[in-house]
Amino acid sequence: MTANYEVGSVVQGKVTGIKPFGAFVALDDKTQGLVHISEVAHSYVKDINDFLKIGDEVSVKILNIEEGSGKISLSIRATEPAPERTERPRPRPPRQNKSSNQSPQGFNTLEDKLKEWLKESNDRQAQLNKRLKK
Repeated sequence: MTANYEVGSVVQGKVTGIKPFGAFVALDDKTQGLVHISEVAHSYVKDINDFLKIGDEVSVKILNIEEGSGKISLSIRATEPAPERTERPRPRPPRQNKSSNQSPQGFNTLEDKLKEWLKESNDRQAQLNKRLKK
């Protein structure tokens, strides 16, 4: 029963069933646990059948044992070394225009547009004033 097993220990087991959400692993004749699909491998697992088959002998780490129900959560990936992470190239920051106040080419900030509108308004007002003086 579950009294023979401790959380954190690594044991051998045999895959007895496979479902879309995980694999059932027998630890002995009377005890079995579940390896959730997220605990099968370090990489993304779309289809568990690509990684496991019924009858496979696997090393599993005991993650949790529920007291009341006796359900055992297992992990295969916890028994394997994590792959080395390769550094992804960082995206370059957007290039700044010569003037630090300007936004990227083709885009105007509200402040830029407001300045433009005020200038146009002042130019129109000046033209109207010239016409009225004539």
